[in-house]
Formats: sequence, C-alpha cells, structure tokens
Amino acid sequence: MIIGIFLSLFSVKVNSERGAEVFTSPPNKACKPYQWLHKNYQQALALLFAIEEINRDSNLLPNITLGFHLYNTYHSDERTLESSLRWLSGQGQLIPNYSCRKQEKSVAVIGGVTAALSVQMGTLLDLYKFPQISYGPFDSILSDKVQFPSLYQMAPKDTSLHKAVVRLIVYFEWNWTGLVVSDDMRGETFLWEIRGEMVKKGVCVSFTEKIPISERTHMESHENFMPRIMISSAKVIVIHSDTDSLMILRYSQMPIIGIFKVWIATSHWDITMRPLHSQGHTFHGALTFSYLTRDIPGFKTFLKTITPLKYPDDALLRRFWFSAFRCPDQPEYPQQEICSPNASLENLPLCSFDMTMSSFSYTIYNTIYAVAWALHEISIRKSEKRSMANEEYLEPHSWQLHSFLKKTQFTNNAGDQVFVDETRSSEAQYAIMNYVFFPNESDALVKVGQFLPKAPFGQDFTICEDAIDWGWDAKVPCAVCSDSCGPGFRKIPLEGKPACCFDCTPCPEGEISSQKDAEYCTKCPEDEYQNKQRDHCLPKVVTFLIMKEPLGMTLAFIAISFSLLTALVLGVFVKFQDTPIVKANNRTLSYTLLISLICCFLCSLLFIGHPTTVTCILQQTVFGIVFTVAVSSILAKTIIVVLAFKNIRPGSRIRIFMHPRVTVYVVLTCSGLQVIFCGIWLGTSPPFPEADTHSQYGHIILKCNEGSAFAFYCVLGYMALLALGSFLVAFLARNLPDTFNEAKFITFSMLVFCSVWVSFLPTYQSTKGKAMVTVEIFSILASSAGLLGCIFIPKCYVILLKPDRNTLEQIKNK
Repeated sequence: MIIGIFLSLFSVKVNSERGAEVFTSPPNKACKPYQWLHKNYQQALALLFAIEEINRDSNLLPNITLGFHLYNTYHSDERTLESSLRWLSGQGQLIPNYSCRKQEKSVAVIGGVTAALSVQMGTLLDLYKFPQISYGPFDSILSDKVQFPSLYQMAPKDTSLHKAVVRLIVYFEWNWTGLVVSDDMRGETFLWEIRGEMVKKGVCVSFTEKIPISERTHMESHENFMPRIMISSAKVIVIHSDTDSLMILRYSQMPIIGIFKVWIATSHWDITMRPLHSQGHTFHGALTFSYLTRDIPGFKTFLKTITPLKYPDDALLRRFWFSAFRCPDQPEYPQQEICSPNASLENLPLCSFDMTMSSFSYTIYNTIYAVAWALHEISIRKSEKRSMANEEYLEPHSWQLHSFLKKTQFTNNAGDQVFVDETRSSEAQYAIMNYVFFPNESDALVKVGQFLPKAPFGQDFTICEDAIDWGWDAKVPCAVCSDSCGPGFRKIPLEGKPACCFDCTPCPEGEISSQKDAEYCTKCPEDEYQNKQRDHCLPKVVTFLIMKEPLGMTLAFIAISFSLLTALVLGVFVKFQDTPIVKANNRTLSYTLLISLICCFLCSLLFIGHPTTVTCILQQTVFGIVFTVAVSSILAKTIIVVLAFKNIRPGSRIRIFMHPRVTVYVVLTCSGLQVIFCGIWLGTSPPFPEADTHSQYGHIILKCNEGSAFAFYCVLGYMALLALGSFLVAFLARNLPDTFNEAKFITFSMLVFCSVWVSFLPTYQSTKGKAMVTVEIFSILASSAGLLGCIFIPKCYVILLKPDRNTLEQIKNK
C-alpha cells in the first residue's frame, strides 16, 4: 500500500520463475494517519500493466519473469532515504550494506518524481552501482554524469516550455502576469528563461513567488501563500514546479472573497488533485500544458477491468479501492467483503482517478520497457557466449545493465521512439488543456490546443479560443497593467514602472500610429496629412487659384473689365486729344499712365493658374515695373503741375524742368531704377514655384516663392517711396486754381494707393495659400482702380457729359 502523498520509488527485480509477483510496502499500524492521493495510483497500475505485458511476451524476455517492490516516499527526503535503505536491506531491520534477500535478483531502480528525491536516491544507490531511472521531469542537473553516473532520465526535455507559455500569453494579448516557481535550481532556470522570452514579446512580470521545497517551510508559509497570490493585481498566474512543491497550493487556505484568476500550469502539476471535491472552483478555467503523447493500446481496457477480485493478493489495491469508493469501514483482513465489487475505476471523478494515461504513467511504462530491452540485449549476448544450460550465468547483475541501458532504444506499443540516452531524448510536445469545474462538483480537462516546437512557425501553436471555458466570463479575460493605447496614440512610460505600465498621449500634429500600443508615432509624408483620428495618412489636396473656380473667375473678370475700362478711357483721351482738358494734363503722361494701368490690371492675371517658373518670374517683375511706371508718371505729372504755377523769373535754371522731355526723363529714370532692382533680384535669387505642405491642413498649396523676401520688399518699398513723394507734392499743390488743378485728384489717388498697400503688408503676412494670392491680386486691382477713378474718371465726366465746360473760353472765364 502507498501511504502518504505520492508514489515515487520502485525497483525491478528478476525472478527465474514465470509470472508476475507484486510486492508492496504497506504502512505500519503505528504510523500517523495518512491521506490517499488516488490519482497517483495510476502510476502503480501503469507499472503493473507494463510488467504483465512484458511477461506475456515470450520473445522479449524468454525464461525471465519481471516482478517489483513498491515503496512510498511520502514526499520527504528522509522517507526517500529510508525507503532506499529498506529496498537494499529487505523488509526487516535496516542494515546498511547488507541484504536479507538471498533469492531475489534486483537489477534496477525506477524512481524520483522530483530532482530532489532523485538526488537523495542516487547518492545512496550509486554506491552499489544500481541503475536509477528517473521518471520525473527532465532536469539538466541530473545529467551530470560525473556526479550521477548511475542515473538516467526518461522524460522528454522541456526546452521549449517557456516559449509555449509565452506564446499562449501573447496570443490572448496579456502582458501583466505573475510567476510562481519552486525555490530550486530548476525553478530558477525556468524563471530566467521565461523572463527573457517575456521581454522579447513585451510581457511584464507583476510578481514572483518561490515555493519552498522543504516540509517545514511548507507548514510555516502555506497559510499566507495563496492569499498573497489572490490579492495581487495580476489576473494571469503562471505556475511551474513539481508535484512536491505544488502541494502547498492544494492545501493553502483560499480567500473567502470571490477573486478569480487565470491559472497557467506547466506539465508537472496535476491541477485536478485537491484535498476536497468542493475546492475545484479556484482553478476553474485554468489552462495547463501536458505532454502530448499517444494512447498505449489496451491500457484503458486494463483500467476498466481492475478490481480487487481480479488481484486478491494485492493489499495495496484493496486499500485503494476502499478509500477511492469511500467504503464505510476499511477492512483489517483481506477476507472481509469488498464494497462496490462491480464498480469500475472509470466511475470515479477526475479528481480521484483519470482513465487517460498521465505523463508520469507514460514515462514509467517506457521505463519498464527500457529495462526489459536492456535485459533482452544482455540475454542475447550471454546466450552467444555460454551454453543455455548454464542458467546461473544468464542471471544478470545490476552493474552489467549500465552499458546496455545507455544504448537502449526502441519503439513502444504506441508507436513512439524511445531513447534512454539523454543526448538523444526528444523535445517535449504539449497539449493545452482547459480545466472545467461543473456546479455538481465534477470536473473535466478539455483539449483546446497544442504546441509543437519542431513544427514550422505558424503551425507550431494552435488554439481553439471558442472551446475555452473561462469560468466567470464568456469573454477572454483582460490581463494588462495599462489599457492599450489605440491607434492615433502612443505610449508614455511611467517612471519606476515596468514597460507594460504606461499612459497614452495623442500623436503630435502631422504624425500617426496605425497600431495599438505604438511606442512611437510615424510622421506622414510631405504629400499626405493625418486624419482626425490620427491613425492613418490621407493624400493632401493640391490647391492653387485657378480660373475655373468662382474666386478666380471673379478676379479675372474684374481685371479684364477694368483693363477694358482703362482702354476705353485711353480711347476717349485719344479722340479728344485736342481739347483743353486733355492738353492741360500733359497728354504724353496721361497716355503713359493709362497704358501702365492697363498693364497693371492685366498683370494680375499672372497670379491666377498653375504656378510655373515663367509665371513666377513674371508675376513680381512685371507687377513691380508697370506699377513703377504708373507711379513715376503720376510723380512727373505732379511736378509739372507744381512748376507750372510757380513764379519763375526769366532765365532761371528752373525753367529747364518745364521742357516736355523732362517728364520722359523722370519716368524713364524712376522706372529704370526699378528695372535694375528687378534684374539684381532675378540674377541673385529669382522667384520659383513651390509646394507648400504646411500652411493649410490637408492641402498642398502650389504658389510662387519670392526667392528673396528682401528683394521683394525692396521693390515694394521703392514703389512706396515714389507714391509717398507724389502724395506729398500733390498735397502741397492742392490749393492751386481749380480749373487747372489736377493735384487734388492726384492727392486722393495717392491716398487710396498708399492706403491699399499699407493694409496689404500685414494682411499678406497673415494669410496663407490661395488667400495670400487673392490679397495681392485685390491690392493690385484696388490700387489701380483707385488711380483710374481718382485721376481720369472726373476728366471723362467733363469730356463726355459736360462738353460745354471743355472749351477754351469757358476755362478762361472760370
């Protein structure tokens, strides 16, 4: 009988008689009360099943029958050492280096569900050169052949377990987890590996708990251990340890309040085991990684037929039966009647017994066959050298098994390749199981996915999310330190916090983030702009002032209309060129001014349409030159008016300025200086077309760049200087006789001209895009119209509507 917690120590003995014998070590009546861990009894049945299969196979071990002794270690280093001595010495008094078994030939030991127990056993057994085969989880420490030359490990390697766990966490977008590991080297290794993988995948660790491995520390810490985990902020808890250490979770006091966690257990902990049937709700919805193995043919059928009546001499099976089926009184004598004689192990709940072969049972099954195949090879070698009659020589010794075990490889009945050599051991594959605890206190493990480390990426990890029962919520639980930053936002790390804890801030102007939890925002290309959500870039609309749009059409219409009107005025002046009012205002200057005004109106059309290199150069230079001609003509006109009414003595040098050519020289000189300024401008930094991507949101504005802002404002400043001079001269001459006084009209025209261009400068600087071009066109049209209206419209009124006032007699009389 197995007393205590877990079966872990077995030995294989050779018997010369055929047939299986079961030797057990039941607890002494004086021992303290013990509690069955019923599910672990499957390992003993797997052992029995393998032994019977081997003994029925006449080809594997002819003339040899395998039997076994079964011991219990109580999950204690002390009891493990005691059981090892008992196996070496016999059932009686423990005498080191002495065995009471004279007829039994023991050849190997199968035991060590944990590395700690294997070390306790291996230190002692190595003294006797007994092969020790561990069926517990693979541990790299036990692979040290210098320290453990007689120890072999049969479990597959868990080199990808940490990757499997992190793949599951990343799949459900969890990034805030707790880690619970055993306080030993194996736990430290897993902790180091999974933390490194978590850093690569952006997963953070909320806390780390290390489970003590000694019984004394268990008793001291188990009352506070589970509550500490349950009150933590992490909703996902990863547990990696062995059966010994995880006993603390089965017996730790649970918080009364309903706090739910998602538990992710590795392959070395049976999450269904618990002291009471009603305590399964804590781990409801848990996900566990178990070894992905094939079914051993006939094992389930064997379990269904197991009853104490089938093995009447097996006291351990009888005691298990009475405990598992809760018989009212456990019998003291084997002859007492068995309760539930027609019951089957498949009727037991999952927390008591599992009809599916566990990973430990599967490893034990392979371990028994590994020993059998090693014995088979020894028998073949012996039979080749000695006569078959020498049966004593055919009985192998334990130390002879080492050389054969190292080379043993075979294919088990499930079709899996098995190697005893650890360097050739396979890498573990995992089935992802979902633990479900039903309201009627029954439970089940449902396969929801798998992880195959050797498969190509994308095919190595599969999960059926819809098949998972999360327990308290139908949706996938959210396990994050901070809520995800949506598209259009970026993460800002919190000082003193892990990388998974952050604040979210919108992307700056002109930048986007199209994914969740973006660390940086990406700047949009120059020809694109961010949308309002700031999660993707949109093509910018190319815009410029075109003739087809209403604004461009209106401005063009006004420009052409005023140019035609100016041409009409010019025609009137040409037709009535011999009239006194036309002669009195200097016909040549009037014609020059009208022609320049026509050009001023028409030059505004250069600002409408797609900017090109030619139009950009012509815009500012033509505008500057024609306006200079107009203003210089007004200046010359004003000077002549003033000089005409000055009392100039005969022979005075001022009379030379009364010559008609002087006005031409004034216009040419003033205009020539502007032409020189424009030439220097074009030669050093000419205007050019450019695409303005920043001035207006969502638009690319095609416009002309002045090239040199200094040159541009020099041209404007020169025109302003001429206009100001004309205004001052005309203002001083405003009180001259009215009939011949053109100075009053020039004063008003210059006042309008200067007002327009003074208001133009701040408006031009404060507008962008098409509005800037519109402001310049409007200023050109308004100032030109002001000159036309203030200077020539009154004269046209007299010429066309008051011809009686346009006679020499009328002028003289007035």
